[in-house]
Amino acid sequence: MLNHTTQYFIKQISVSEYLAHYRDAERFGACCKSCSNYAKSWACPPFDFDVKQRLSQYRNLLLIVCKITPMDTALPLTNSRELIRPERINLEKKLLDLEKQYNGLSAAYVGSCLYCPEGTCTRANGQPCWHPELVRPSLEGYGFDIGKTTKELFGMDLLWGKEGHLPEYLLLVCGFFHNESHIDF
Repeated sequence: MLNHTTQYFIKQISVSEYLAHYRDAERFGACCKSCSNYAKSWACPPFDFDVKQRLSQYRNLLLIVCKITPMDTALPLTNSRELIRPERINLEKKLLDLEKQYNGLSAAYVGSCLYCPEGTCTRANGQPCWHPELVRPSLEGYGFDIGKTTKELFGMDLLWGKEGHLPEYLLLVCGFFHNESHIDF
């Protein structure tokens, strides 16, 4: 396991405000369409529901940012999955627990599915998901601007690797849509 530190940052925002100020469905829908997972993963668009209608059932959104800072600043970019995967597993478990406890809706981290080997999603073959109780779309898949979210709500920029090396830190951004006045994470 690679040495790193992990910090969590939490913020609650109303769903109506998040939809109005941080969603650009057209722009991010186009980004999704250019991705190789588009229509090939159950966690990715297009969806068989109206996103805005689905999310508008909830009053609040608990945004969670997990900041992963590698101790070695010269690590190759290929190590990103090794750093991200354990944190994703932890985050997605917590999100699913929140769903059970508060009857809300999770939005997980963008990327490949954790529950099936890469490239084996049943969606590409027109088959139902093997793990519908576990798989959740990302905020990006719902059309939200994660760069704007992290910058404006958390004061952190999304960073990208340079010259084949990891950035100073990685951010995992996910959320939990709910109708409670407050939720502890």
